[in-house]
Amino acid sequence: MALCSQGSLLSLAILLLVFNFSCSQDPLENGNHNIKSATFLSPEFVLGPGSVENRNYFNVDFPRGHIALKSFNAEVIDESGNPVPLHETYLHHWVVDRYYQRKDKASATENNQRSDYKFAGNSGICQGRVLRQYFGLGSETRKTATHVPDPFGIEIGNPAEIPTGYEERWMLNVHAIDTRGVEDRLGCTECKCDLYNVTVDENGKPLRPDYTGGFYCCYDRTQCRIRPGFEGVKRSLYLRYTVKWVDWDSSIIPVKIFIFDVTDTGKRITGSTELSPENGCQVEYEVMPCNGTGVGVDECIDVKRTSLTMPTGGYVIYGVAHQHTGGTGSTLYRQDGRVICTSVPTYGEGMEAGNEAGYIVGMSTCYPKPGSIEIADRERLILESKYSNAQKHTGVMGLFYILVADRTPKHTTFLDSLVHSGNLDRVFVIVLNV
Repeated sequence: MALCSQGSLLSLAILLLVFNFSCSQDPLENGNHNIKSATFLSPEFVLGPGSVENRNYFNVDFPRGHIALKSFNAEVIDESGNPVPLHETYLHHWVVDRYYQRKDKASATENNQRSDYKFAGNSGICQGRVLRQYFGLGSETRKTATHVPDPFGIEIGNPAEIPTGYEERWMLNVHAIDTRGVEDRLGCTECKCDLYNVTVDENGKPLRPDYTGGFYCCYDRTQCRIRPGFEGVKRSLYLRYTVKWVDWDSSIIPVKIFIFDVTDTGKRITGSTELSPENGCQVEYEVMPCNGTGVGVDECIDVKRTSLTMPTGGYVIYGVAHQHTGGTGSTLYRQDGRVICTSVPTYGEGMEAGNEAGYIVGMSTCYPKPGSIEIADRERLILESKYSNAQKHTGVMGLFYILVADRTPKHTTFLDSLVHSGNLDRVFVIVLNV
């Protein structure tokens, strides 16, 4: 009996050891994963002086399979493959959305039945179809890091997540404005309505009287005013994008994508998933000029803040803001006032692509030490966005992206890796008979 009891205790000890073993080594850092890379081109878009491209391209080229995305970088190029500077073609933004397409239907378009495809979306927190992208940047794209550090990754292509009868695909939206020869370059990039001679939105709905500029005035095929007598040729352009990834396995820790908007009203209208003045994230806002007498230009700063609720908590792995010209930085705070991440812009100083004077050419990023910043479930956060208001700005943005993991390498147990890899049924327990 004594020997039998000792054997049972030993078996139990082995079980406890198996289920509580901590995976301290990071296979990604040890080189056990090969990072793969592929570069693609968007469909061609043709722009002439003052013209606008803003359309969605469905089923674009993208890596397939059950993988972990590590980065996504993009830039506008001409038909010879040369990078195009922002003072010629302003990249207002590009975004990449994941969606599921019914296998028995034709490829999705804006006119397809909504039941034929469904967007996967990120983890929030805006309403429905607003800011649902996986990646997205603007003029800052060439000098903003998007790398997801090891051992983390953005999981896609998991067969268990794809609805039956559907397949995973990707949509690319490109919003570019050709500013060659325009009358007011900043006004065109800020989509001032009078420069576009626009009084209705792309659906023909009249704009509200106080709306003087923003993306409702620079939609696809609109035209910004050019200088009298200027002549310029149309040219073919592309968004060239490079995706890096690794094959998925149990050693990779998945991250969730959260996008916050400083214009978020905090309200959610039941059943509404679109933009409306009373519903959640407004995406853009207006910065009025500083009217203070005796105030220096450097002291004219507009500060916009909003309070947000984090739906589910976790460890912050990455953070970055998105701002337009005039932006001076953005900070995400915890409810107790401690800083989670501050992201500030870099402005160009020259003429070459990636260093265009007067344009934001990069945003600083945050890579906290894994486990050092943990946000609680339902924690209230404060988002702050700052702009210089030495002059009026229209259609500006104050977005903030963070990647959040539910655990860190030190918190990853052997059982966790089995559960996330779907190999729990492969656990073998060796019973030692003493």
